[in-house]
Amino acid sequence: MAYKYKDRYLKVGKAWQDDDGFKHPYNWSSSWSADDLKKWGVSIEADVDTSYDNTFYWAKGIERKLADENVVDEDGKAVIDLTTGKQMVQLGLKSRWIAQTKTTANGLLASSDWYVTRKAETDEAIPSTITTYRSAVRTASGTIETAINGCADLDAFKALFVVPTDSDDNPTGNAPIYDFPDEI
Repeated sequence: MAYKYKDRYLKVGKAWQDDDGFKHPYNWSSSWSADDLKKWGVSIEADVDTSYDNTFYWAKGIERKLADENVVDEDGKAVIDLTTGKQMVQLGLKSRWIAQTKTTANGLLASSDWYVTRKAETDEAIPSTITTYRSAVRTASGTIETAINGCADLDAFKALFVVPTDSDDNPTGNAPIYDFPDEI
C-alpha cells in the first residue's frame, strides 16, 4: 500500500514535513492509527500493479513484437550495423523462440552425437532406441517451430506456454513450446 499526503507519496520509515511545517517522525506509519492518518491528511492507496511477464512484454502493457523489425532512427532512416554494414534488425519473439527451440534440440541431440560419429568412422550401427529418440527430437523441434510460425498474434503465442491440464488442474503433458521427448 502507498501512503499519500496531498499530491506526494510518503516513504515508510522516513520522517516527513507537512505543508504547515510540522515535522512528523520516522515511525509515523507504524505508530499512527487510522484516525491519526486521517487527522494529518494522509490517505492510503492501493499499490499500482506494475508487474509484467518480460517474456512477452517490454514493460507493463508494452508488447514485444512477434515479427522481426528493421531498426530505424527518429527520422525513419535505417540504422546500419557498423560490423556488417547492413541495416540492424530487432528480432521478434518468433525468431528468438525458434532459435531457442533449435538450441534446445541441439542440446538434447548432443549426448548421442557420438553414436553418429562412431557410425561414420567405424560403420558400427546406431542402436534403434537412439535413432528413434533423435528422430523424435527433430520432429518435435519442427512441430514447435511450425506452431511458433503459425501464431498470428501475441495471445496465440502465449498459448504455446500453457501446460495442458485435466479437469482437476493436474498437468497432462508439456506446454507446446517445450514439448520435446524425454531424454534417454
